Amino acid sequence: MPRPKSKAELLQQSKKNCEKLNQLIEKRSIAEQEQEFPPGTMNRNIRDVLSHLHHWHLMFLNWYEVGMAGQKPDMPAKGYSWKTTPELNKWIWENYQQTTLAEAKQLFQTSHKQLMELIDQHTNEELFEKKRYKWTGSTSLGAYFISATSSHYDWARKLIKKAIK
Repeated sequence: MPRPKSKAELLQQSKKNCEKLNQLIEKRSIAEQEQEFPPGTMNRNIRDVLSHLHHWHLMFLNWYEVGMAGQKPDMPAKGYSWKTTPELNKWIWENYQQTTLAEAKQLFQTSHKQLMELIDQHTNEELFEKKRYKWTGSTSLGAYFISATSSHYDWARKLIKKAIK
């Protein structure tokens, strides 16, 4: 699927990839949804994957709030750099180990909705004009939304599909 180049495409792909992810999960019994993945991935089950997506949504929302207020957000998170993303993802994983599958599903749906509403508030130009916002650097706001939604959902769906084969 080509990368979204407009607000309509971004909304459509984010919604479609979220639905495909949810359908993949929901067509399984709760027992199957709670099964551990085969060894080899940090995210060991569907709860871990949904918690990961949710937390990246929260980080994006923070970047957005800080950046749109004219300040420089800590990206990807305070104390981490893009080079140390694996360590950040491990921290996220550890932080959600007491979360239930049902809670992870709800958290993911809630933060997904927040991002979709935020996308909807912007014009095509605001989303896809590069260097429009100082905090997004040389890229566009839309590129950050794509990373936090449609492409991340596609990654999650592929990871889960591979793990349940």
